[in-house]
Amino acid sequence: MAVLVETTLGDLVIDVFVKERPKCSLNFIKLCKMKYYNLCQFHTIEQNYIAQTGDPTGTGRGGESIFMTLYGEQARYFEREDLPKMKHTRMGVVSFVNNGDNMLGSQFFITLGENLDYLDDKHTIFGQVTEGLDTLEKLNEQLCDGDHKPYRDVRIAHTIVLDDPFEDPHRIKYPRRSPSPTFEMLVQTNKIALDENIDDYEGKTAEEVAEEIKKRDMAEQAQILEMAAPPDNVLFVCKLNPVTTDEDLEIIFSRFGKIIKCEVIRDRRSQQSLQYAFIEFEDPKSCEQAFFKMDN
Repeated sequence: MAVLVETTLGDLVIDVFVKERPKCSLNFIKLCKMKYYNLCQFHTIEQNYIAQTGDPTGTGRGGESIFMTLYGEQARYFEREDLPKMKHTRMGVVSFVNNGDNMLGSQFFITLGENLDYLDDKHTIFGQVTEGLDTLEKLNEQLCDGDHKPYRDVRIAHTIVLDDPFEDPHRIKYPRRSPSPTFEMLVQTNKIALDENIDDYEGKTAEEVAEEIKKRDMAEQAQILEMAAPPDNVLFVCKLNPVTTDEDLEIIFSRFGKIIKCEVIRDRRSQQSLQYAFIEFEDPKSCEQAFFKMDN
């Protein structure tokens, strides 16, 4: 039984061990059919060790099993299968991540090295990459920061189940199309684009690379948002003072009308202001008045 995983670096074919790991296999195959993994980042990559993904939040702390869809929050995780014993002896072994107390969810990793025996008896092997070793090599070559977060925006693009031996539970609804990228995915990635020449960062420290990416992202985000057309009741404000808060903006703009929400957009990791914000008014006329008044 196999699943085709299309990533932004290339394709992988994963053979799933249905006989040896029936519960893990069902979980993985049904999540793939639900397109749950589509657009998930490879949020952690350690050279010659693992590439981890399967968390829609991209934080390494999210995700849930297919059984949560079937049985509710109490089934977010399920107990790992540990028999028969399997070992992480070669590149391309696919394992579900142990979330603690031997419980598994949606996150999984693919080994990028050999003889990783310290992963045995902790995480649960359920498959093996049989095609796409060149893609694994590309994953292994990714430049990462000190927390093993890749600088490139590497994601799962699509998952295609080539063979499903399990019946489809009635409660599961499979989408007809892949999910669309969110605004945050398109604009607030804090990543090097796939088509960007990574050699531009050669010879620089991880801190210098991160600072350059931050400066580039701030400029690009402001430019994109200035060109975008927000709803009639939402005001986009840029070139803010770095110390300006949501509360400051609400005080300044509340004189134009009732405000539903003020939000200064911040970097996901550092929480530093990106120096632009959105202000949502209850009445579009208040938004228009604020725009013309503050633009003068």
